[in-house]
Amino acid sequence: MKHLKYIFIGGLIATSLFSCKKGPGIGGKATITGKIYEYNYNNDFSVLKDEYYKGDHEVFIIYGDDNIYSDNFKTHYDGTFEFNYLLPGEYTIYVYSSDTNINSANNMTVTQKVTINEKKEVVDIGTIEVYDI
Repeated sequence: MKHLKYIFIGGLIATSLFSCKKGPGIGGKATITGKIYEYNYNNDFSVLKDEYYKGDHEVFIIYGDDNIYSDNFKTHYDGTFEFNYLLPGEYTIYVYSSDTNINSANNMTVTQKVTINEKKEVVDIGTIEVYDI
């Protein structure tokens, strides 16, 4: 009877270890990096006043198919951002930008889909361009 008890407990442990497949999110060793570059225009977008890598710009990440953002990060002074400790899976990175349609007073969303395939992968998504008035 003791042997059956140990077999049952061992089976439960093995099932719990091998049946859990982790999806996108934190808990891994992968990283997504990038930069934000801003074009600063006058109110009607007719004159480019300045352009630079944008510090202190908020960047959001969505894990998998989540409906709302999962985490956010403000860029460093040089426009760089980094989301660390990610598991393999699908992610969406997004930022807000002024809408370049001069008839709109709203912001627009700039999104980029990212796939992490390996445990320790570093995915550099390059530069995301945003606009400001």
